[in-house]
Amino acid sequence: MKQILLLLTLSIGVSTARAQDAHLSMYDAAPLFLNPAMTGVFKGDWRLHGQFRTQWKAVNFKPYTTGLLSFDMSHKKWGFGLQVSNFRAGVGNYNALQGSLSVGYTTSLDKRKRHNLAFGVQAGVTQKTLEYQLLTFNNQYTTADGGTFDQSLSSNETFNSQTTWVPVTNAGLMYFFAGQESRFNPFIGISAFNLIEPKESFFGMDNRLPMRFYGHVGTRINITETLYILPKVLVMQQERFQEQTYALDLGYYLKDADMYLIGGITYRARDAAIISLGAKMEDIVARIGYDVNISTLTTASTGRGGFEISVTYIKRKKKPDTEKICPRL
Repeated sequence: MKQILLLLTLSIGVSTARAQDAHLSMYDAAPLFLNPAMTGVFKGDWRLHGQFRTQWKAVNFKPYTTGLLSFDMSHKKWGFGLQVSNFRAGVGNYNALQGSLSVGYTTSLDKRKRHNLAFGVQAGVTQKTLEYQLLTFNNQYTTADGGTFDQSLSSNETFNSQTTWVPVTNAGLMYFFAGQESRFNPFIGISAFNLIEPKESFFGMDNRLPMRFYGHVGTRINITETLYILPKVLVMQQERFQEQTYALDLGYYLKDADMYLIGGITYRARDAAIISLGAKMEDIVARIGYDVNISTLTTASTGRGGFEISVTYIKRKKKPDTEKICPRL
């Protein structure tokens, strides 16, 4: 019954998702979205993940939304995965629907399988659509009646179509220490997106989508048998744009309930502070987060950002996995 309810929840979340360009605050909750090298890197048979985010409702007529659903499975040292995401933004209903397949490979660097190196590649396609007829342009502005937009006037913009297709090519690399009994379990990874810098334009122009890089690093620190903290850093770079995120997660084990209470606080430099709460029970991890806007937009947003929810289910192996131990992220 628990598995059926979870599948229904994820299906409803993604089917109603209308999303913006990819941006998640609880970024490491979606492993295939963060780094293709994390495909199949978990302890279990298969993993199902769903995530939904809404933002800018305080300042925009139509809030930006993001929906994501992924599935991956492990087989010995290999991992195979599928990810579907949908981003929607703005009055023109700009929409990006993406589907991709992932393949990962994990190898141990020592006999005790404590030091591990994971590789991953990802490929797929993105369908981008835009209802440009709903947009207004500055040459459609008239001074009549105190100033209005007349959409019957020509916009002087030449759209080739409302739809464009963009190939997806990503890759990643990650090191992690999997000594479950150790006080420190560090990890570090790097991922690159848009490797072939594909053409992206509604006008038929030779406009290229630049490569995007993620670097993520952190370590789980086991304070006691029931308490851990996880400091982590994420850096994103795409041409001249850079974003830095600093976070601290905390988990406390409740013996009587046989579950972990988890929470965290994240600072996205000059943009937002994110608070998240959740729980880990048997095979399910559920989290909810909220962005508090602290950028220069606070005058309009009054600090209101957006909600984000994440649910992950892992089907555990019947027998202990001796081939691969997942990083304790």
